[in-house]
Amino acid sequence: MTSGKQRLQPRKEPLQARAELTRQRILTAAAHVFAEHGYAAGTTNRIAEQARVSIGSLYQYYPNKDAILAELVTRHLDAGAAAMSRRRSGALPESLEAIIRLFVHTSIENHLEDPHLLRVMMEQPPLSAALLEKVARFQEADVAYVRELFERHPEVRVADTAMAARVAVSAIEFIVHPLVAEPGPVDATRLENELVAMLTRYLRG
Repeated sequence: MTSGKQRLQPRKEPLQARAELTRQRILTAAAHVFAEHGYAAGTTNRIAEQARVSIGSLYQYYPNKDAILAELVTRHLDAGAAAMSRRRSGALPESLEAIIRLFVHTSIENHLEDPHLLRVMMEQPPLSAALLEKVARFQEADVAYVRELFERHPEVRVADTAMAARVAVSAIEFIVHPLVAEPGPVDATRLENELVAMLTRYLRG
């Protein structure tokens, strides 16, 4: 019997460039199929057809659509974490508004790369416990970093910097996510400006 963990793992890792291209086509097709038909109706047959591969080829890489979604979410999380890590390793601007803008812009940019996946995640599809733990770890790391930043910055006037860090991290995630996931195109600049203004006013008291 296949365990829950095995159901969410790829069957094999592609060793050749051609195999990696096939796997990437499957993932790209899955994001489009899930967005168009919904996760429940986004079958592996539809994904294979969209990717222009046989269903047998798809199953060589993924045992089911849950494993495909897990791979998509993992890649999205890793890309976001890498982008934030690059921002943190560089010199930050001096003003609070510029710092907030830097992180808001990075988040919007990362989410704009895959709006199809965001629409799928709005359905709250099944994710493994390990993947949910990974999401939680990333969020906790972001909160800890932002809290330390708030505690040091002279423009931050809120009394409870621990809660302020959670509010800021959650606000960016939970405002950017659904707006970018909307079917129509979002004005990224306007979204960035409004979110930066909101958070800056809040933090300055």
